[in-house]
Amino acid sequence: MGEFSAFGKILIFFGIIMIVVGGLFLFGSKIPFIGRLPGDIAIQKKNFSFYFPITTSIIISIILSFIMWLFSRR
Repeated sequence: MGEFSAFGKILIFFGIIMIVVGGLFLFGSKIPFIGRLPGDIAIQKKNFSFYFPITTSIIISIILSFIMWLFSRR
């Protein structure tokens, strides 16, 4: 029964992750500063557009690392 308990916890964890990601997709456009932070690179030319949200990616990485750290403590 031990391996099924661990598998159940993994499924619950990924389910929570999917709910959070779905909520971000649903309500992401209503958050004004996501993707428009200082340090996000946006280049627009006549026939070319390039966008690299480096600052947004770093902030999301820090938040996710903190959440994973909280869950990994026992």
